[in-house]
Amino acid sequence: MVKVILSRLARLVATILAVTFITFIMTALLPGDPINAILPPDAPRDPEIVAQIREEFGLDDPVLVRYVNWLGNAARLDLGESYVNRGQSVMGEIKNRIPVTAQLAAMAIVFAVVISVPMGVVGAYRQGRAIDQATSAASQIALSVPNFITGIFLIWLFAVKLRWFPASNWNRWDKGIWANFRTAVLPASALALSQMAIFSRLVRSDMIATLQENYILSARAKGLNDRFILLRHALRPSSLSLVTIIGINFGALLGGTVVIETLFALPGLGFRLINAINSRDILMVQGITVFVATVYVVINTLVDVLYAFVDPRIRKG
Repeated sequence: MVKVILSRLARLVATILAVTFITFIMTALLPGDPINAILPPDAPRDPEIVAQIREEFGLDDPVLVRYVNWLGNAARLDLGESYVNRGQSVMGEIKNRIPVTAQLAAMAIVFAVVISVPMGVVGAYRQGRAIDQATSAASQIALSVPNFITGIFLIWLFAVKLRWFPASNWNRWDKGIWANFRTAVLPASALALSQMAIFSRLVRSDMIATLQENYILSARAKGLNDRFILLRHALRPSSLSLVTIIGINFGALLGGTVVIETLFALPGLGFRLINAINSRDILMVQGITVFVATVYVVINTLVDVLYAFVDPRIRKG
């Protein structure tokens, strides 16, 4: 087990280094001059001032030299400062905005799991019957609708017509749990719909395969209750694929909430990334991208390690 963890950690470090290098190179090769983002649009482009700024930010250094310098600072959790908003650190901006995006992603995953697991279990248990066909059709529809369309519909129904929740804005935890929940439930639900469809289809297919195993037939021959068999013997071995998808999708949601955060005007990481791209704030784009990619890789590594605790067969192997 220790060897498995060490090998995963070594692969984690190598993957993060590769991600940071590729991200740095890609942002460095983007067209345009970073000077245009650093200097105000109406500021004179005096050659001496431009040369001084280039020297200050190391823009004239080779790309590999800049990457090594940036990586050394990143190892100390220093991702640099914004080109546009001087004095605003990239890491500080990430710390300020990641709670919004992380809460949306976590709520979306929780909503999706709570709804999809019973749907998948019931669909597998009643395979081919009316309830299975209904849940499969609902999952297909949910999977086909883009989340921004779902978000617009939720705003129209619950914010405009019923006036239960606000259509935009964000209340942090210090303003109260209920105030925070009211501003988070609609965007989280918009994100959860497609996740619910994926999870329910996955649970259903895995449960169908598990229910055909010999030990399930043996449990039924012993006269055990169907509910006990489903929840005790069938659900756990059928959850391996679900655990994988949850980890992957949570990491993807951290960088994939851009549209929803823009639609609901939420001060999250995705919304800040869009603003940085529009203003050509290269260091901000690079820092946020590397942070999201790193979290994604770390979560997938944790999922690999979690396998051994979910399935004893993997731990023994």
